[in-house]
Amino acid sequence: MSMVRNMFGRADKVPATQAGREAASLSGRKGPRRARLQAMVYDWLATYGLAAILVVLFVAFSVSMPSTFPTRFNIESILSEQAVTALLALAVMVPITVGQWDLSVGFFVGLAHILTLGLQVQFGVPWPLACLAVVLSGVLLGLLNGWLITGVGIDSFIATLGSGTFIYGLASWYTGGKQILGNLHNGFYRIDTMIGGLLPSPALCVIIVAVVLWILLEYRPLGRRLYAIGANPRAAELTGIPPKRYIPWTFVGSGVITALAGIMLAAELHVGQTSVGPDYLLPAFTGALLGATAIRPGRVNVWGTVIAVMLLAVIVSGLEQTGAEFFVAPLFNGLMLVTAVGLSLYTARRRAKVAARANLAEGANDR
Repeated sequence: MSMVRNMFGRADKVPATQAGREAASLSGRKGPRRARLQAMVYDWLATYGLAAILVVLFVAFSVSMPSTFPTRFNIESILSEQAVTALLALAVMVPITVGQWDLSVGFFVGLAHILTLGLQVQFGVPWPLACLAVVLSGVLLGLLNGWLITGVGIDSFIATLGSGTFIYGLASWYTGGKQILGNLHNGFYRIDTMIGGLLPSPALCVIIVAVVLWILLEYRPLGRRLYAIGANPRAAELTGIPPKRYIPWTFVGSGVITALAGIMLAAELHVGQTSVGPDYLLPAFTGALLGATAIRPGRVNVWGTVIAVMLLAVIVSGLEQTGAEFFVAPLFNGLMLVTAVGLSLYTARRRAKVAARANLAEGANDR
């Protein structure tokens, strides 16, 4: 867990002494105005650079493939198909705010979409109740993961990997290795549809979840407490924020969001199969970690995560339309995961250096 906290909690504090020494050596050569300008430019690039890259790549692919890429069909396909990945990226982002990993999301999304279909097809449960049961199962999984981590004391990486593997085996036992097929209610089919002929309903679900998380994390005391725990659990506890009280609820939130992703996946596929879920794990973590380099550089955040998922989707879609092979997507996602971690570390450290340099130059100007 120290790696997660170093990446997203303490990274801005680690290089402070080094930054001060570097700033002292450079303050004589650079005036305060130039230092402030450099800090402003870097802050803008760090905050909006990922979004700018998204726009540039979308325009580039549109110009090179005007008949296929910028079409309404392709845009709707990207928004609809990436909704599950975006929800899972938001799901894994929530525990990362407190310095924890949740590897069970890639396995639980598979069980969630199987249960959503199986309860309707095999047991005749009305689709609203089936969806509610899946959401409640997400709550139970979150409580289980939280208890294993805070109650038993198992590392989150091991605990969620173990619970996720158990879930995968449970899904395989439930299906018997077969697909779940059958007639579904028309109301359930409407979960994956167009709203007003403009926006896919899965994309709307992502927007709603993102807005709720954004308000909770950025504008409510709960968000400040979660980030404080992720930065330094011991310091947070000394200031009256007990990590063992808050960490389990981040896993509950992750479980609920993953359950929603499973419902969306079931409405999209109309068939339940065990092998679907794990394929989403790597893209979800890539989106969450890459998102930590934008909007709120140095820490995971909602809109950075959404932008990162869309950026990856645009790149993969563009590469596929240019004739790239089928294995390009996993190769690219793996490369971007490593790149995202590296960029997160670099962004936090570089931002601390620039801020220290600007503050020192401003202090010298005041004297």
